[in-house]
Amino acid sequence: MKAIRVNEFGGPEVLRLEEVATPRPAPGEVLVRIHAIGVNPVETYIRGGTYARLPALPYTPGNDGAGVVEQIGDSVTEFKPGDHVYTAGSLSGTYAEFALCGIEQVHCLPKNVSFAQGAALGVPYGTAYRALFQRAAAKPGETVLVHGATGGVGIACVELAHARGLTVIGSGGTEAGLEVVREHGADVTVNHRQPGYTDEIMRATGGRGVDVIVEMAAHLNLDHDLALLSKHGRVVVVGNRGRAEIDARQAMSRDAAILGMTLFNATESDLAEIHAALIAGLSNGTLNPVISQEIPLADAARAHAAIMESSGATGKIVLIP
Repeated sequence: MKAIRVNEFGGPEVLRLEEVATPRPAPGEVLVRIHAIGVNPVETYIRGGTYARLPALPYTPGNDGAGVVEQIGDSVTEFKPGDHVYTAGSLSGTYAEFALCGIEQVHCLPKNVSFAQGAALGVPYGTAYRALFQRAAAKPGETVLVHGATGGVGIACVELAHARGLTVIGSGGTEAGLEVVREHGADVTVNHRQPGYTDEIMRATGGRGVDVIVEMAAHLNLDHDLALLSKHGRVVVVGNRGRAEIDARQAMSRDAAILGMTLFNATESDLAEIHAALIAGLSNGTLNPVISQEIPLADAARAHAAIMESSGATGKIVLIP
């Protein structure tokens, strides 16, 4: 089979399409014929050698994908060949024509959902659900600010919060991106590149402030976020690219909480909850992932470059084998 291989850490150019042996599933494993592959920012950090957890070289990147079950190992009863599935994790890497997965890494893909959309689920929608409901404990009737709502995680947050009965404020940097955010359930949108956008947020809450902020760029926004919170408000840090200086009094006066998160810390029961909720939302149509680009697998380097250079991007980049 053809697969992207990384033989040394470095820039996007180290992503090379090679011919490798197709894996065979052992007991408790599933082999998936991949139709679409989700590309996530974390994969660019790993490829560059800057992430805290690095795989042994050489390796095939990728956790997210969608396709059809090709073969099952002994003792697998949950799936059969021909089933449509999405992956949230992989034993062999998903940047390939086939991916070997543990049974717990494979989930049913409703037939009303495209393979490209299925490939957009694992990291973005899993992160969004964990941030909102497992870390911030967001409740119906509360107000959430999705600070950076136009990307894959941001749109997932908007959809999930809207479906749960929260009032959603979404920020973005372009009118086109904000229009997509509105289409996916945001009640209020603000352009975070315009002066005074924080005043718009406060006006939208009647001066009370927001209950929850999902923050995609804490190095830029965390200090300002604290001033936007209501009493007992929570900020969940999903993304950060540097040190942040804050005025801790803003947190003290509100009894506010700053919560970090990574999907890698989710337990088995956390993940079971996440994917049960995602499959239900996909089936009833409340979740509708946005795909911004479909790029051939052989051009994986171009996909990584696009993620690294993106600013105000809308939706998800996927690779097509």
